[in-house]
Amino acid sequence: MSYAGYGGPSRKAAFDDDINLVSGPPPSYYHSTRTKGNRWDPRGWNRRSQILSVVGIVIVLIIIIVIAVVESRNGSYPDYSKLNYKLQETYEGSTFFDNFNYFTGYDPSQGFVHYVDAAGSAEMNLTYVTSTSAILRVDTSETNAITGRKSVRIESKNQFNDGLFIFDILHTPYGCGTWPAVWLTDPANWPNHGEIGEKPAGRSQLGNDMGTILTRYTDVVEAVNQANTGNQVTLHTTADCEMNVKREMTGVVLSTDCLNSTDSNSGCGVQAPDDTYGQALNNDGGGVYAMELRDAGIRTWFFPRSSIPSDIGNTTATPDPSSWGTALADFPSTKCDMSTHFTNQSIIANIDICGSWAGSTSVYNTEDQCPGTCTTFAATNATAFANAYFEFASFKVYQATS
Repeated sequence: MSYAGYGGPSRKAAFDDDINLVSGPPPSYYHSTRTKGNRWDPRGWNRRSQILSVVGIVIVLIIIIVIAVVESRNGSYPDYSKLNYKLQETYEGSTFFDNFNYFTGYDPSQGFVHYVDAAGSAEMNLTYVTSTSAILRVDTSETNAITGRKSVRIESKNQFNDGLFIFDILHTPYGCGTWPAVWLTDPANWPNHGEIGEKPAGRSQLGNDMGTILTRYTDVVEAVNQANTGNQVTLHTTADCEMNVKREMTGVVLSTDCLNSTDSNSGCGVQAPDDTYGQALNNDGGGVYAMELRDAGIRTWFFPRSSIPSDIGNTTATPDPSSWGTALADFPSTKCDMSTHFTNQSIIANIDICGSWAGSTSVYNTEDQCPGTCTTFAATNATAFANAYFEFASFKVYQATS
């Protein structure tokens, strides 16, 4: 193309510059001077975004508060301050069994046993007293007890909503087929008003068999067969009683859910050392179990014969649990209202035979290495129950004074 008519080469250069100017990037004044807003600045959000953000913040705050409250509650601990106790009842000597009713008939927990009444127990020498103790035992005379071996279950005539219970035990039953226990419950509402005791795993099956009537109880002393693994202290309750909270005790936690309808009603148990029951305990001359039931919670102590506190061993002293040190088992009221779950408590002592715990194959044969089937062994081996007896020095019940 000729540029002669347009002023020559110089004009061409100017024209080229104009072309480059048009085809290049626009000048800066074509760009908007407005800067893009910050997406984290709520002033630039629409109404819906603002509402959603407020709702989210509220939810987060609620979660934080709930977590803080739960953690605070789980970490809290009731006031176990000293109570002044006064002796209310003593069960000992020649009148020991006068304080009890005798449960009669077949065992409600599927035990292979006939519970004998007071007259029959006296005639068969299943319950009797000496100058220093009271004995409750299994029959060792019948050699072919094909419908169940005779035994005893006693229930205190008086009931308690609170108190300090001292059980001085000289001898505990043991041997293949045995299922002994010392425990507390309301017999008319067993265990709707609670049960307190030791190792109630077997009686837990009873809760399944008899339905909702069995809901709250506590085992204080209980074991099965050879009983060489020590005692377990356990609560069995209705809903709203949990032990996944701060606790102060020497025993080992087995479970924290006390609800009777969970885990076959195994309850919230605490394992004690091996020497707290059975032959090991008997060889040491027995010992004392002390159980305190109060609004703050339930605590159980065990004292070997050689280490019984002076305020228990001295008949003129008043027991003071605050001086006994750490309990074997502690069930604080943090997430369990004691006055709701444990009322009208009777003291119960019994020796069951076989049943849903002691007689189960997994326990009788596998764990305790007992021979044959439990019921056959129990029916035909009377002398095998020579050690199947409780010997009690005394039971004492104290209650707090105002």
